[in-house]
Amino acid sequence: MAATENNSALRSFASHHTIGVFCGLAAGVWLGAAEAPTKLVNSGFSPFAISLCMVAGVFIARWTFPTLLKGTRSVFADLAENRHLIIWAVLAGALWAVANTLTVFAIRDVGLTIAFPLWNTNSLIGILWGRLLFGELKHAEAKNVAKVVIGALAIVAAAIMLGFSTIHGGASPSPRATGGVLAAMGASLLWGTMYVPYRKAYVSGMNPLSFVTVFTVGELGTVLALVLAFDGGIHSPVFHLAQTRQMLFWLFLGGFVWVIGDLFQQYATKYLGIGRAIPLSNTNQLWGLAWGALVFGELAGADWHHKLLVFLGSGVMILGALAISTAVATEREHSSTNQAVLRECQRYDLDYHRVLHAYGGSGNRTERRDWWDYLIVAAAAGVFLWLGWNATIPPLAMNFRWIIILMSALVLTLSAYIWGLWKSTQSDT
Repeated sequence: MAATENNSALRSFASHHTIGVFCGLAAGVWLGAAEAPTKLVNSGFSPFAISLCMVAGVFIARWTFPTLLKGTRSVFADLAENRHLIIWAVLAGALWAVANTLTVFAIRDVGLTIAFPLWNTNSLIGILWGRLLFGELKHAEAKNVAKVVIGALAIVAAAIMLGFSTIHGGASPSPRATGGVLAAMGASLLWGTMYVPYRKAYVSGMNPLSFVTVFTVGELGTVLALVLAFDGGIHSPVFHLAQTRQMLFWLFLGGFVWVIGDLFQQYATKYLGIGRAIPLSNTNQLWGLAWGALVFGELAGADWHHKLLVFLGSGVMILGALAISTAVATEREHSSTNQAVLRECQRYDLDYHRVLHAYGGSGNRTERRDWWDYLIVAAAAGVFLWLGWNATIPPLAMNFRWIIILMSALVLTLSAYIWGLWKSTQSDT
């Protein structure tokens, strides 16, 4: 009986590969757009202030979506069953917060077009942690191992190419280019490591919507600490709404967009593992390139050598990511995942069968929404409406035609992938 149940669960894992790929691609579209508001750093805003405002938007959105989709009663019941994961969720949020702050410095110093592919080398970090801690690629077929190795080498080569183009290419390279490259690489290291708590949560049976609810506590607390320590303390401009209120909406909106992308990314991590989910979501590089080059004209003044290196580097990195993501796990490799689930259950005294079913998307907890759930959603909507009412167009040179085109792509992608996710995981979401 146990063997039959395990085999059924393994088949369920394999059947989720397609929806995992869909979620990874959807994450790329939305995560790419989320960084666009950070261009406000070029309007004189502190990187710490930019990061805090974005995380505030993330905080609101992270509580809104789980409440809307599951209800707080279901979320807290999930957390009560997995108390040991609360500290891991807070740690993941702290790692994300520091990495996000580093990306703002990177965007300021080298631009979206260059910064995106550099921090997307987090694929390599994720592959390493996935193999060492969760047995990913263990017992994998030779062709799958080859895809991962070749894809990883392609990502490294592309990162070197793009870093070189940043420092030596272009008509007027930034005098702070080296610092920008280092900031992007630091973000890569932290974002790659951040997936360890993600994966640990899902092999313990926690729902992604519950995990992100606690994740936000680590995010907001860490960014607030960074502002107090490095951006003037309580005298930081970010605390003076009269000076920043007109721009808050766009930064909050960036955080809101990021949450949608991250929710897709969470499901991709759950169903594909770290080593495959990160490269797939790193297709956000293409969308970051689109926003940076088409909307903000970042390549307008570059010479053809600079543009060639940027586009070749971007293409090589995407090919590497696709090679990794097409390495479909076999049943033997899924058995390693099953062993990871069993290890977590034994370590924390969890119900193995419940966790196995939850990991495979077969959770059956009844979802019920109470009156305060609707109050939370209404309060979040009210915050965005107030900020939007007071917002002004940022003082940046932008191509509004391309903004409309890219926003349309966001809406279409979200609609298509939400429908696919709902069809495949009705009982899980």
